[in-house]
Formats: sequence, structure tokens, C-alpha cells
Amino acid sequence: MSLHVDPMSRRRFLGWGGAGAAAVLLGTGALGGTAAHAYTLRKSGLFSLGIASGDPSPDGFVLWTRLAPDPLAPDGKAGMPDRRIKVEYEVARDERFTKVVRRGAAVATPDLGHSVHPEISGLAPGREYYYRFRAAGEISPVGRTRTLPAAGSLPRELNFGIASCQAWQDGYFTAFDHMADEDFDLIVHLGDYIYEYEITNNNRRGVTVPPQFGTETFGLDRYRLQYSLYKSEQPLQRAHAQVPFIHTLDDHEVVNDWAADTVIAGRNPNPDPAEFAARKAAAFQAFYENLPLRRAQLPAGPNIRLHRRIAYGRLAEFTMIDTRGHRDIQACSYGDGTGRSNSCDERFDAARTILGEQQRRWLLKGLARSRARWQILGNQVPMAQTDWDPSERTDVWLDPWDGYAADRNKVLAAAQKGGARNLVVISGDRHQNYAADLKENFDDPDSPTVGAEFVGTSVTSGGDGADIDDLGRLFLSANPHLKFFNAQRGYIRVNLDRERWRSDFRVLPYVTRPGAPVSTRATYVVEDRRPGVQEG
Repeated sequence: MSLHVDPMSRRRFLGWGGAGAAAVLLGTGALGGTAAHAYTLRKSGLFSLGIASGDPSPDGFVLWTRLAPDPLAPDGKAGMPDRRIKVEYEVARDERFTKVVRRGAAVATPDLGHSVHPEISGLAPGREYYYRFRAAGEISPVGRTRTLPAAGSLPRELNFGIASCQAWQDGYFTAFDHMADEDFDLIVHLGDYIYEYEITNNNRRGVTVPPQFGTETFGLDRYRLQYSLYKSEQPLQRAHAQVPFIHTLDDHEVVNDWAADTVIAGRNPNPDPAEFAARKAAAFQAFYENLPLRRAQLPAGPNIRLHRRIAYGRLAEFTMIDTRGHRDIQACSYGDGTGRSNSCDERFDAARTILGEQQRRWLLKGLARSRARWQILGNQVPMAQTDWDPSERTDVWLDPWDGYAADRNKVLAAAQKGGARNLVVISGDRHQNYAADLKENFDDPDSPTVGAEFVGTSVTSGGDGADIDDLGRLFLSANPHLKFFNAQRGYIRVNLDRERWRSDFRVLPYVTRPGAPVSTRATYVVEDRRPGVQEG
């Protein structure tokens, strides 16, 4: 079986032109008066990587596409010339584009991988919109997106999905087909959108892979190529075209278990700080180029700002944080190479941080000031303790919040004392489903519960998985605050209203072949002003 990238269908614009176009923009900002010209490409399929929208607001959203007539070209340029290309866009109230509300153009430049990120504003809150692009005479598919409710309003409900961890080599992205059918208001992606590893013919899909994927990702061309492979997946394209996404990243968008400016000698291949800074710069640029992110997330070399707030009226507020870019290196030489604590007292050091001082102050101030009914913390790695030892000893992984206990205690204490209403943490990374209580003191099962956490499993990472395994049974016996465990693939479907949060753990029986059905394995709820999770 050979790898094949299906070309996107071309669509005919209805009534293109007529209304005055907005200023021509670069992928990130104003062109400054320099005219951009269309370039007639010899290959078709410019929109082979799809279209997307993201980071919605009450009056708009950011749109995205990346021109790629040859997405798997070994040089990472996706078949594009070293020229700027004008990309026009339209936003309408209807799918036939008889009620166009915005027209404009952006410029796709080689410096940003021929991606564009036009930011649309001035629209009506709480409404559905449709959008499309045109470049070099070719028309994109039509996408659907939504604005958020008006600031200060109290919507009746919110429906959203949670996804993370989609290793291409581990299986098919069928979960995104099901997510596209859920009619979500938005999808939160918590990281590991790509994996940096080489991809060979020894993959769980059983397909032949072009040789350019047989090396690990280090430089910009290789990161671009990895995104092209992942984004060529039709289920992922379909979900992006149907629903606005909110994105953050975890470790594999760069390299496994990275920490701020540091990688672990002997565990990762970039112990030299200068080499790692260059690798981060390439990884962050490719991340930006391939996702619907705003100008505020445009990286500056090896730095990127990912923490931000997105309010869904007064019903809910998403606080997206970055637990990779500002953290201290993992404690105790990362468990002497095991990744676990091995009686590591350093993890309790009050000076050690997973957030960084500036981001922590920003987070705590926001939790104290927000008047949203549901405080949603978009977080990469599990916050609740996951102890491997059912005895009185404690043995935990040092990469997630367990390795940074002081920062965890500060966040949970501030949420409790500052009056943050209904703290719910959503996390990824682990390739397992959890529903857990967040405790004031995890060493005391009788200590107050101050919040809830839902950890979502992977889309594909880890292969087909299992309903319950030995590790799950161990975790449930050693962690009384952990109420649910599952190790199948899938996503979380969330419905919340003014009185209750409902998480449905949606799972697939397999991912190593396409077309898997989806079912709800379990449902857990959180009631307004009652911290912790309950079986639904």
C-alpha cells in the first residue's frame, strides 16, 4: 500500500468581486503599499493542506491556509516558487456566499511557508459564518466557523471538543471525522499536533512512506514537511474546515520532554543550547505557519507567546497556558533517566516552576479577576497526582505537574482562596483518559477538593489501546482522587451550561485501520459550585 495524498476538490466562487476589498495583507501584517502579484503556477491543488479558522472572538476569528501544490516535496517548500502570492478571501453569512460580509487579500510569502493568517473583525457575535480562499485562479473548499457570544452575555450552553497527541505513524485520524460531526462550537487542541520522530515503513498503518520522512525533524524544511504529511489527512482537514480551533503546543512539536531553553543530555539529541535555540526557532515557525494562530502568536526566534484568554461570554473563560517554554528542567536529573521520582525531594522545591514567574502571576491575576461561571485551564500535562505506588510511598513522573509541586499548590490555592468559580483543568499528553479531583493536598485523601481535571486520550498515539490495562488498575488503586481511567484512543466531548459540566469520553475500538466507529465509554459531570467530578 503506497501513501497517497488526495487533492482537494475545486469550488467555483459565486459572485466573487463587486464589494470593495480590504487592504492586501501579508500572512501576519500590512504589506506596506507594495503590490503583490498573482503567479500562475504550473501545478494544481494549491489548497492540498486544507483551510482552517481559529482563536474566535465575539467579532471575528483568524483564517488560515497554506499554499502547497506538492505538499510532500522533499525540500519542504511544498512545490511553491520563491515568490509572494496574493491570496484572496471571502466571509459570508451563507454557504452560497450570497451574503458576503468581508472580502480582502493576504500575501503568502516564502518566509512563512506561503501561509496566510488574515484576522477578521467587526462581525456579529454568536453567529455562524462561511469562508473561502482564491489564489492563482484556484478556489479553496468552503469552511464554516463561528464568532463567540458577546462579551458580558450569559449564553445558555457551550459545546466543545478536546483533542491531543496524533502520531501519524501510530494510526489513522478517524477521531477527527467524528469530531467534525459533533457540531461543536470550537475544538481545543492541547498539543502534540505532530511528532518530531522519523517515519519509516515500519509504521502501524502498514503503508509505504517516502524516504524524506526517514530522518528526525531538526530544521525548518523538515518541520514543514512533517506538518504537510499530518495536514494531508482528510479527517483532520474536515474538522478544521467545520470548527474553529484553539491551539497550544506540548513537547513533540519540538522534541520529546523539552524544558524551556534546556534539553536533557543523554535523553535528547540537542544538549548544546545554541543548537537547541535554532531547533526551537524552526519548530515554532512551522507550528505558526501551519495553524490558525493570530499575530500575537507569531514567534520571535526561539520564543513564542502561547498563554492567552478567550472568553465565551460570562459562561466560560478559556485560559490557555504554556507548561513547556518557561519551566525549569525536570527535577533530579529526570529520575536518573527513568522519568519518575525515585524519592526525589527536589520536586517540592518552592523555587522550581513549570509556568515561570511572569506567566504564573498572569494566570493567578486572571483567575482572581474573572467573573466567568466556568474557569477552564487549557493545560498540556496532567495536573492531578498520578502515583505509581499503592503503598504509603509516592512515586510519580517528574515531567508533568507532579515534578513541580510548589507551582501546582500555588495555582490550586489561589483558585480556591481567590474565589475562582468552578475551576476545570483540561489536559493532554498522557494518551489516557482520566476524570480526577484536584486536591488541596494530594498526600491527604481527606483534604478539600478544589477543582476538577479531565485528561483526554490521544487521537492515535500509542496505537489501538485498551479499555483498561495494568497501569490503569495501578493508578486507580494508588490515587483515590482518580475516578476514571481508560486507555483507548479518541477525544472528549464537553457540554456545559449554567449549572453543570458534562464530559463524554468518546473512544474508538481501533486506529490502525481507517473507519472506526465511535462510542461514549463514560460520562462524568461537575456541578456548579461543587468542586470535583461525579459519574454522570
